[in-house]
Parts: sequence; C-alpha cells; structure tokens
Amino acid sequence: MRRSAPIQDWKPKTDEKLLIIHADDFGMCHSKNLATIRAFETGVISSASIMMPCAWVSEAVEWVKKNPNVDVGLHLTLTSEWSTIRWRPVAPVDKVRGLLDPQGYMWRSVEEVVRYAKPQEVETEIRAQVELALQMGLKPTHLDSHMGTLYADPRFFEVFLKVGMEYKIPPMVFSPTQEVMMMAAARGLNYREVYQRIQAAGLPTIDYLNPQYAPGESKDKHRQRLHDYLRTLKPGVNELIVHLGMDDPEGNAVTGGWRYRVQELEVLQEPEFKRILQEQNIRLFTYRELAKMYDYPR
Repeated sequence: MRRSAPIQDWKPKTDEKLLIIHADDFGMCHSKNLATIRAFETGVISSASIMMPCAWVSEAVEWVKKNPNVDVGLHLTLTSEWSTIRWRPVAPVDKVRGLLDPQGYMWRSVEEVVRYAKPQEVETEIRAQVELALQMGLKPTHLDSHMGTLYADPRFFEVFLKVGMEYKIPPMVFSPTQEVMMMAAARGLNYREVYQRIQAAGLPTIDYLNPQYAPGESKDKHRQRLHDYLRTLKPGVNELIVHLGMDDPEGNAVTGGWRYRVQELEVLQEPEFKRILQEQNIRLFTYRELAKMYDYPR
C-alpha cells in the first residue's frame, strides 16, 4: 500500500489540461435521454451518470449496453425534487422509511434527507441502486451523487466511500484543494483524515470540480460563462457538470429550468466551444481513463 503524502505536498498527477464534461440525470425521462445520447454522439460530453430510481432508466441502460465504450456511472439518487415527475427508492420501503416523504416518494430537498434518513438507510438504498444496475448488465465507471446529498453529511459520505470501495467502482472524490477543504469543514467533515484514506485506497480523484448550474440566465451569458471557464482551466483533472435537455413537451413539463438545459446542449455543440477546447489544449477525459491513471482497482 502506498504511503500517504502530507496534504500540503499534494499536486495534480498531470500537467495536461484534462476535462471530464459530465452530464447528470441520464434516465430521468425520455427527453433527458435523447439530449444525453445526442451529446455523446456529437462528442460534446465525455461522461454521464444514470439515476436508477427513475422511470426511463431502462432506455438509458439499453443504449449504454449497445455502446459499451461510453463512460457512464451511477448518479446515486436520494432526492426527488420536481413537481410533475417523482420517484421512489429502489430498496424495499420498509428498509428505508427515513428516505420517504409523506406521499411515499423520496424527499424533495437534501436538507430533508439529512434530517430524516439514517446512514444505514442511505447505505441500503445506494447498494440497491448499484445492485440493480449490475443486474441490468450495466458496468458503472464511477459513482456520484444527485444534488450532492452524499456529500451533505459526514455519515453519508462515509457510506458513499464504503460502498464505492467495496464494489470497486470509483466514487467521485476530490483532491484536497483549498476550496474542497473549506467545503468539507462547513459540512463537519475532516477532509485531512478522509483524504489520507482516499490516498491509501488508491482512489482516483478529481482535482477541480465545476458543478455549475444557473437556470434563468440568458443564453449569451451562459455561453460566455462556459467559454471563460475553458480559458481559465487549470492543469490537472477537471470536471464540468452539465445538465442537458431537449426542447419538447415532455422535457418542458418536467422542469421549470428546461430552457437552461436546452441552451446548455446548444452551447456545447457550437463550433466556438470546440474551437476554444483546441485553442486551450484541453483534452476531453473520462472516468475510465482516470481509473487507469491511478491504476484502480489494484
């Protein structure tokens, strides 16, 4: 086992500018699936993750199985936030009652999950989601967290690490940048100790995360923000989280932020976005490549 280096000695493993453009919410609805598939087929995203409790997950999984080289993980889901489309846990409800709101769906907010759910219930549910994916023939490249719920409580984060390492599927974890250390401290998490365990386990880490989501902004501002992000990208493994959608009746009914999602796909597909990627010597990257970089699992 490799000896852990002090956090102050941390630096990215590469001088390249590597960027995972990651689409959340695959499987949420048919419209979302169409947008994610289009983004993969046009080469504007390099990774995505599937929400196993959702109604259109079978369509998403079947497409991935027909395209086994795409980089797709699990968007471990503990909340159900929308008004017109809701979902329930994958695990038996009597095992995860703390995850259920009064209507029997998952809670709408992260705060409610933290307030009512027990760590054991969280573990039971995310294990059920992993097991369902494996039973359906999906081989996830990574695990991440819908709405960041698994990062919102130190107990949940411990469960997240435990399940990821047990299944040997890399959980989305981060290098100890100043920003990560501050966010972890705000959630009551001693990231210095956690990172030493991450190092000891050889887990791949994202160096810099941009979880951007700004519904309501104009398309011009949206475009400029993404272009500025590319022009200031740091060397190392970066991840840009995107939320994509199609301009159709289903997608427009599911979320009030549908215009933002439609814009995001349009901006990513514009020639100027691709030109800036090339100009800045940014290489699109995947979780599968990240695992190889860290020789994980060993």
